Amino acid sequence: MALSSIATLTRFSTSCSSSSSSSHFHYISKRLRLIATVPAKTHHRHKMMSSSPPESKKIAAPFGSWKSPITADVVSGASKRLGGTAVDSNGRLIWLESRPLESGRAVLVREPERPEEEPVDITPKEFAVRTLAQEYGGGAFHVSGDTVIFSNYKDQRLYKQSLSSKDSSPVPLTPDYGGPVVSYADGVFDARFNRFITVREDCRESSINSITTIVTVRLDGNDVQESETLVGGSDFYAFPRLDPKGERFAWIEWCHPNMPWDRSELWVGYISEKGDVTKRVCVSGSDPASKESPIEPKWSSKGELFFITDRKSGFWNLYKWVESTNEVISVYSLDAEFSKPLWVFGLNSYEFIESHEQKNLIACSYRQNGKSYLGIVDDVQGSLSLLNIPFTDIDNITLGINCFYVEGASEVHPLSVAKVTLDDQKSKAVEFKIIWSSSPDCLKYESYFSLPELIEFPTEVPGQTAFAYFYPPTNSSYQGTQDEKPPLLLKSHGGPTAEARGVLNLSIQYWTSRGWAFVDVNYGGSTGYGREYRERLLKKWGIVDVNDCCSCASYLVESGKVDGKRLCITGGSAGGYTTLAALAFRDTFKAGASLYGVADLNMLRAETHKFESRYMDNLVGSDQDYFDRSPINFVDKFSCPIILFQGLEDKVVPPDQARTIYRALKEKGLPVALVEYEGEQHGFRKAENIIFTLEQQMVFFARLVGHFEVADDITPIKIDNLD
Repeated sequence: MALSSIATLTRFSTSCSSSSSSSHFHYISKRLRLIATVPAKTHHRHKMMSSSPPESKKIAAPFGSWKSPITADVVSGASKRLGGTAVDSNGRLIWLESRPLESGRAVLVREPERPEEEPVDITPKEFAVRTLAQEYGGGAFHVSGDTVIFSNYKDQRLYKQSLSSKDSSPVPLTPDYGGPVVSYADGVFDARFNRFITVREDCRESSINSITTIVTVRLDGNDVQESETLVGGSDFYAFPRLDPKGERFAWIEWCHPNMPWDRSELWVGYISEKGDVTKRVCVSGSDPASKESPIEPKWSSKGELFFITDRKSGFWNLYKWVESTNEVISVYSLDAEFSKPLWVFGLNSYEFIESHEQKNLIACSYRQNGKSYLGIVDDVQGSLSLLNIPFTDIDNITLGINCFYVEGASEVHPLSVAKVTLDDQKSKAVEFKIIWSSSPDCLKYESYFSLPELIEFPTEVPGQTAFAYFYPPTNSSYQGTQDEKPPLLLKSHGGPTAEARGVLNLSIQYWTSRGWAFVDVNYGGSTGYGREYRERLLKKWGIVDVNDCCSCASYLVESGKVDGKRLCITGGSAGGYTTLAALAFRDTFKAGASLYGVADLNMLRAETHKFESRYMDNLVGSDQDYFDRSPINFVDKFSCPIILFQGLEDKVVPPDQARTIYRALKEKGLPVALVEYEGEQHGFRKAENIIFTLEQQMVFFARLVGHFEVADDITPIKIDNLD
C-alpha cells in the first residue's frame, strides 16, 4: 500500500537510557595505549565479521540490490549528536548528547566513577539542553566546579543545577517570557561579581530582526531578575571570555552584511569596580583595507590573550595580543586551518595544558589537505609537536586533570570523545581512551565499511581543482555483475560555507554497502582549504558549487568508477539548493533529493532568520542574479524526478520553499514527492524521520534511476505523475 505523496509525519518514540561502557586494552604501538569502549550492558563480545571472501566466492548481484546489515534503523541509532564537553571539579567528563530515540532530546551525561558502571544522566527528564540562539545554537551549557548552567529547550530560559547532588533540581535564572523568545549561549562564570556573562538573542519584538547583546545574569539570591546588558550595539556577538582576575574580558563581534568568517572584530573591555565596561580596545579586525575574521579568544593563566585569525595568509592561525603596545604577534604559522566557521557557539579548538612564566604549551588541532592533526605548540620556541592518535578528524578540545579530551573521528571511528594522556615532557601521547561514542557497536559492521578516497578533480576553470571524498561500493558478501558499473549518489554539503569530512558515517555506509558509489564534494566555497578557496563562491553561489558537483560526477564517469546513466544528487539546506540548481540548470544528474533545500533565493532572503538574512548579499549579487539562480523560476528546465523532505518548524528554510517547488514540478508532470515532518526544524533529529528519509531516498532512486530491486522491505510513498 502506497503512502500519500505529501506525507506529513507525526510520530512519538519511547525514551531510552544512556548507553554505558566498559573498557578493554589494545596496544597500537609501544608508546600509545589505545583503549576502546564497548557497551557495559553487553557482556558478551560481538563477533567481528570475517574478512571478505575472495571475489570469486562473492555473490554477483546488481549494484544497489545488495543485502546489508547496516539498516536505516542502525543508522538512526548511530545518529547521536554531540553538543560539547566539560570537566567537573572531580575531573570527570561531562558531555551533551542528543538522542534520536528520544525525539532528538539533548541530555547532559557524566562519566561514571568506575569503568564497570554506567554514565549518569544529569539532566532531569522534564528538561532538554539546547539553545536556539541564531537557530543553530551551540554553547548551551557551562560547567564551573560543581555547578552547571544550561539553556532549556522548551522555554529557552537559563537554569542552574548542582552537580554534587544526585537529586538536584534545576533552578531558573532568567525570566519566563511566556515562550521561547529569548535565547542564551556561550556563557562564562564571573566569580568576581557572582554572575554569568553570556550572549543573549532577544526575539520579543521580531523573530526576523532579533537583538543580540552580551549580558550579565545574577547568580545570587532566589529572585529571578532581568539580565543586564554589558556590551551592545553590534549586530552579533560571540565568545565572551574573562581573564583570570575578572578585570578584562574579550569578545568577537560582527555586523551585516558579513558572516563571522567574512569579517569580524576582536575586542577587549576593561571591567570597572561596579562591574560595567569602561574602556574598550579593538585588538584585531578593524582595518577596513584587509579582510580578517578573528575567532576563539582565550586568556592564559598569566592573563595573556590568545586567539585565532586569518590575517595576511588567509588561513586561521594562532596569534597573541601584546597589551602594552596593542600589537598582535604570530604564535605559529602554517597554511592550515586551526579553527572553522562560527556556525554554532562554543567552538574550542585549543587549550592551555601548561602555563608558567617561561612559556605556554597549547594543545591544538588544525586541518590541512582534508585531514586533521593534533599537536602541542610551544609559544616561546614557536614550535609544533604532532601527536600520534587514531583520529583523522578533530573538533573541540577540553582540558582535564593531567589530560585533555578530544572530539573526533576517522574513517573507521564514528564521532567519539577520547581522553588523551601525555608523557611528562608533554610531547607524546601515551594513552588514548574512547570515553563516548555515537555508535559504540559499529565495528561489528567493519567488513562492510567503504573507506574514503580523497580525490582532486579538475573544475571548469582551467588549471583549477576541487576536492571530494569518494566511497566505492563495498560489501563482504556481494560483488557487482559483469560489465556493470555502480550508480552514484553525489552529496552536496550544506552551509554553503561548510566542509565534507572523510570519516565513518553510517548514513554513507548505508548506500555503499548496498552497492552504490558515493561521493561527498568540497566544492569551491567549502572550508578547510583557506580563505581563497572559500571565497570562490562569492557572488557565484549556484554557479561554482553546481559546476564543481557536475565536474566531480563527470570525472568519476570518465575514470570508469561509476555509471554515467545513473547519477543522482542529494543535499540538505544549502546543499538542497545546489541539488535543485544542478537539476534545473544542468543535465548531468538523472534524479535528485532535496532535504529542506532552497528553491527561491528571494523568498529565502525575505523570510530567513537574522543570522543569515544578509548572508546571500555576498554569495549571490544583484536582484537579477537572485532571479536567474532560483530554480523555482525555471521549472521548464527541470527534466528528471525529485523527492523533497521538509521540517514544518524550520525557520532557516521555511516550508513554503519545498511546497512551492513541489507544486510547480507536479504541475509540469515530472515524477515528484514531498514528505513533511511535524515537530522537525532545520535538520531531522527524530529517529523515525531519519529512518524514513533514508529509506525513501533509496527506494525512490532505485525505482526511477537504478533499475534494480532493493533488498530491504520498504513501502514506497506514492510518487506523483508516476503512481
